[in-house]
Amino acid sequence: MEAPETLTARLHGPDQPGIVARASRWIFERGGNILNADQHRDPTTESFLQRLEWEHPEADLAAEAAAFRAFAEGELGMEVHTQLSTHRPRVALMVSRIPHCFQDFVLRWHSGTMPCEIACVVSNHKDLRSFAKSFGLPFHYLPIDGTAKEIGEAEQLEALAQYEVELIVLARYMQVLSPAFLARCGCPVINIHHSFLPAFAGGRPYHQAHARGVKLIGATAHYATADLDEGPIIVQDVTTISHRHGVADLLRRGSDLEKSVLARAVRYHLDSRVIAFGNKTVVFD
Repeated sequence: MEAPETLTARLHGPDQPGIVARASRWIFERGGNILNADQHRDPTTESFLQRLEWEHPEADLAAEAAAFRAFAEGELGMEVHTQLSTHRPRVALMVSRIPHCFQDFVLRWHSGTMPCEIACVVSNHKDLRSFAKSFGLPFHYLPIDGTAKEIGEAEQLEALAQYEVELIVLARYMQVLSPAFLARCGCPVINIHHSFLPAFAGGRPYHQAHARGVKLIGATAHYATADLDEGPIIVQDVTTISHRHGVADLLRRGSDLEKSVLARAVRYHLDSRVIAFGNKTVVFD
């Protein structure tokens, strides 16, 4: 049986009495039925964050979304983002040579468990072209020359703009995106970093972890910002290791974590469960 279409709203703004009651009453008085509601107050910033999901079989939900945004922004003073459950955001995957996160993501999408449309694949290497083509995905090979990075990124941005991308996923894309790229791409960027940030930021984190003799390694999915590996964290996970594990073992165990963590972070984003504020997030699971 096909699930009914629903509307999700994410609210963020200064905390004040009555937000929950007023938002719920607005939905009720227009004939909506709330299916899920969750909220959080951040005491350090005195911010209020809420996620609401409701159904209204008799209404045009696109019109309801616009009306709710006007209400929440105008009367509650909130920043508001709305999304229909039937919407499949257009995602661009950026990759290099390392295949595991890219292939895992494509297989999840192909099986129907990743609610998005993969609009295109952009890569600075040709290695993963055949895999992308086997699933009918447009593949753009756009190399990045270190001496002319600005030109290469401009070509990437031009390609991404053709597909009206709503989210960029860095599936082990082994280039640092410039602040100019992030400012011009026009959508969020989710990155997977192969360590439990803030530990071992930058390159070769598994080698760093092995040299340090740590007992846990991890993976971190976060929104990319101009500050390398310091954007708001969405999902993290860890696994135990011991003195018996070499670098190759860490790479193997870490790759399993990376796939899972990236998939969970993107799914939370696609399900409209993440609110980024300051340099952190609230994830309504």
